[in-house]
Amino acid sequence: MTEIAILTGKIVHGKGLGRTVGMPTANLSLRGSEIPPEGVYASIVSLKSGKYIGVTNIGHRPTVDNSGTETIETNIHDFDKDIYGETMTLGVMYFLRPVRKMNSLEEVRNQVRKDMERAILLLKDEIRT
Repeated sequence: MTEIAILTGKIVHGKGLGRTVGMPTANLSLRGSEIPPEGVYASIVSLKSGKYIGVTNIGHRPTVDNSGTETIETNIHDFDKDIYGETMTLGVMYFLRPVRKMNSLEEVRNQVRKDMERAILLLKDEIRT
């Protein structure tokens, strides 16, 4: 399988909103990488503790942030460890959907669950979940 992109960088602190609604994300800080177009992607996450399935949002976050700041943030399946400062490599594998504004964080959480289910189906043979 050929990935869309491979992104490597340090995990940095974000706003912490995802954690407040049960969907923490690892925010990736990059320099000089070819970043895929804005969207939500199924990804393979490589950390020092192993490989995991993730859902990665690349671009704006219109539901929670009007600043126009672009981010790369990944919700990692069945994972909740402190990994700030670690190096993370993302194999960006499949485009799932465009970024869109939702009406609430609850709607975002429900959509991320659906995105994760799809990512698991797409990547289950690549990673043990």
